Amino acid sequence: MLQFFAKFKKFAIVLFVLSVFIIWAIYSLLKPEERLPVFQPDMVNAELVDTTVQYVRKYHTIADFQLINQNGDTITQDFYKDKIYVADFFFTTCLSICPIMTDHMLKIQEKIKDDPEVFLLSHTVFPKTDSVPVLKEYAEEKGVIDKKWNLVTGDKKKIYELARKSYLASKSDGDGGPYDMIHTENFVLVDKDRQIRGFYDGTNPEAIEELMADIKILKAEYQR
Repeated sequence: MLQFFAKFKKFAIVLFVLSVFIIWAIYSLLKPEERLPVFQPDMVNAELVDTTVQYVRKYHTIADFQLINQNGDTITQDFYKDKIYVADFFFTTCLSICPIMTDHMLKIQEKIKDDPEVFLLSHTVFPKTDSVPVLKEYAEEKGVIDKKWNLVTGDKKKIYELARKSYLASKSDGDGGPYDMIHTENFVLVDKDRQIRGFYDGTNPEAIEELMADIKILKAEYQR
């Protein structure tokens, strides 16, 4: 009897290994791949979306733009070509949610500073005072890494159009006068195809952790 089992020992081992491999393969095929949603305007709170795009259900992307960063350089969509980036809206003299958002952006910057695929983009909603020198001083004070993070200013109307028609992240169209500074705390995750893949509360540490996890998921999409 023992001789019989000894004779088939190697066969049993091979059969066991093969069974494990087959089970793993079946599990891998049946397990759905993690994939982030692609957000369309009709999926977002209507209060944050311009009426001209409110009912768009597919093919929404971030529009072309031309703004000036903290170094006086012209920044367009080409800077972020084939890149993943996190965008938000702020102003340098904000004393409420903006300091918290900036601190969280700095934490994201620390985690992605050596990642060639991921960048940051912050738009001022108060370009009347947030000039290039003001943004530069703010960037230096906060520790912004220029090659990773653009703080941009420009024409107010264009910025608010981006906020409401592209990033779906502003409660105002910017027509309330020079001190109309309504914006949200949202961080917006944008993929390499200029599509919105997530919204996160920029004042919530847990949401920032979720954002970092989603960046990993998004990066994996481009490695398949």
